[in-house]
Amino acid sequence: MSTLYYGSSEHAIEIEDYALAHLKVVIATKLRRNESFTLSWRHDGDQPLGRSTIWLHPSIQLRFEFDDPNPPELDPARIQAIANSANTSGGILISEEATLALA
Repeated sequence: MSTLYYGSSEHAIEIEDYALAHLKVVIATKLRRNESFTLSWRHDGDQPLGRSTIWLHPSIQLRFEFDDPNPPELDPARIQAIANSANTSGGILISEEATLALA
């Protein structure tokens, strides 16, 4: 499980390593272009039922922490699919397969 830290949020966002590696490419590309967008996920595990959304903006501090020291081989089709969703009004929705949870 890897971790995404965003701004001064009281919670870190835990995401499966492979999923976060792909998200990182899309997020870095969008923010480098000064493009803002949303990132949403459903709560799981011991969190109250619901979902969360954050607004990603280039001026807000962001840090990626990966458990695995070796980066995975990335799937260009997956990166493109995530980038396409980032360009919609709904933004990126992390699927349950990414095993997302709040720490």
